[in-house]
Amino acid sequence: MGSERQQRMKVLGMRLRGLRTGVGMTGAVLAQRAGVGQPTVSKVENGRMVPSLDVLDRLCGALGLDDATAREVRDLLVAVEAAADSSDRAAGDASQSGAIVDEAVRSARLVRSFQCVVLPAMLQSAEYARHVFASAPDAAPDAVGRAVADRVERQSLLYEPGRESVFVITEAVLRTWPGSPELMLAQLDRLLAVESLSTVRLGVIPWCRPVPLLPRHGFTLCDQRSVVIETFDSERVSGEPGEVAEYEETFGRFEHAAVFGGEARELLLRVMKDFRDLGRLSHP
Repeated sequence: MGSERQQRMKVLGMRLRGLRTGVGMTGAVLAQRAGVGQPTVSKVENGRMVPSLDVLDRLCGALGLDDATAREVRDLLVAVEAAADSSDRAAGDASQSGAIVDEAVRSARLVRSFQCVVLPAMLQSAEYARHVFASAPDAAPDAVGRAVADRVERQSLLYEPGRESVFVITEAVLRTWPGSPELMLAQLDRLLAVESLSTVRLGVIPWCRPVPLLPRHGFTLCDQRSVVIETFDSERVSGEPGEVAEYEETFGRFEHAAVFGGEARELLLRVMKDFRDLGRLSHP
């Protein structure tokens, strides 16, 4: 991340902190009113995270900013984004990778995620997530470690009462594996544990079933308000009602094709057996 961008991030953070303290509000209260995590408020105010436009608008709304001040703050965000060129992104902190998805999930009460290549961020074990972040261009080991820690911390949302998370993945996701068979056995064991939560529904589309349409990328619906669209090299948040509705319909079709409950657990156990066999072959 270039020094110019860092400076602009600090300017944005200082402005938000000044507006918050000006109305006598703590960071915890602001986070609660905006529906975001307190760590997010802290990171943004300290110039360590670039908020999405949705998150920034939530903060502005919670602060009760007038239109002119809200536009000023949005312009500061635009200036931050304008300072990021391709070399900045390549050398950027790995903790920024996936931050859009993680923060959008944190602020939603209903999360529906479809993935066809990589496991959803909220379901990744620490070692699996480490491989995800380390695969980014020029990923620094320290940055990868921080990113993994942040991701694991956010997964506590799965256990919060009043939240509902629905994940649909293809069987190909379970068989597209980094690292070693042992890593995937630990990952699959985590999926079995998460699947048993009353706040989570985990569905898998078996390879023996045709998909309703060919998936080109993963996406995450946050309430009925926005969708995070994940492409090969970027993520973007859309709050456009028509686009959100299209992804809701698409998710429903994938959800209908998936197996849940006992059938999903049986499938996970079959895949675990295959990885145990692979492990024995690699360690005769």
